[in-house]
Amino acid sequence: MTNLDPLPRGALPTLRQLQFLAALQAHGSFVRAADAVGVTQPTLSAGVKELEAILGVTLVDRARGAALTPAGEEAASRAVRILSETEELVRALHGASGPLVGPFRLGAIPTIAPFLLPKALPALRGQFPDLRLLLREDVSNRLVDQVRARALDAAIIALPYEASGLEIEVIGEDEFLLAAPKGHPLVRRNDLTPEDLAGEDVLLLEDGHCLRDHALRFCGAAPGRQAADVSATSLYTLVQMVAGGMGVTLLPRLASEAGTAAGPAVEVRPFSAPVVGRSIGVAWRAGSPRSGECRLLAAALREVVSGSASPAP
Repeated sequence: MTNLDPLPRGALPTLRQLQFLAALQAHGSFVRAADAVGVTQPTLSAGVKELEAILGVTLVDRARGAALTPAGEEAASRAVRILSETEELVRALHGASGPLVGPFRLGAIPTIAPFLLPKALPALRGQFPDLRLLLREDVSNRLVDQVRARALDAAIIALPYEASGLEIEVIGEDEFLLAAPKGHPLVRRNDLTPEDLAGEDVLLLEDGHCLRDHALRFCGAAPGRQAADVSATSLYTLVQMVAGGMGVTLLPRLASEAGTAAGPAVEVRPFSAPVVGRSIGVAWRAGSPRSGECRLLAAALREVVSGSASPAP
């Protein structure tokens, strides 16, 4: 660690300087960090140098690009916590006039976000007119990490999902339906059971999507079922693979009702006894000062999910 000449005694970092360092840690590049916080690269670089002068240590090993030194990593981690606490202070004061006022950072997984949020956003605007949702779509493990790190206030994820340090409220159940190519023998069945998938190629999402894990759990429940040696990056791609005759898949009812399988080449059928493939829940950091608001959000989303439920086709 290289000592620098510190600024006058008593000088303290500004929140903006801490934001610059946190962005540099998150993005690993001066260019991307500057873009993330809405400043030019020279402005961000100058801010980080000023912070180094205030702290009296080198935070960035510029010989290695934007790599942080051990002191820089420590300072950046503390900066994230300070910024988060500051944001929570602002939100708490905003919330003094009522719940869910101002910005709320909400994450959602890709197999839920495009199907639930279009229905949920108008309802949330009507119930909480001063709420400003900041949405982020990502896979479960990254969303959970961001909730723990206070980069998100809450996340909509699929359950079961093992996640320590979080509180979770279930907002609904999502039934698995069979999606198969038009004319497939299984779509003619009115008494379809999971055992009827024996010997079928079951198409899945790629690794990283929790829906894949839920489908694999389903497919592994009885002998004879197998996952095809192909995978897709989205439910839309998965359905197109089914349309092309590559196999069948398990489609969440939430996605089916949103029109994911619309088109003449794919047919969707329920199982004779409904198969709940996953639950949908809202997760937030245990002990968060916004826990009450997260529960209010979960209750509002639960109404949307229950209102979207419809009889099996």
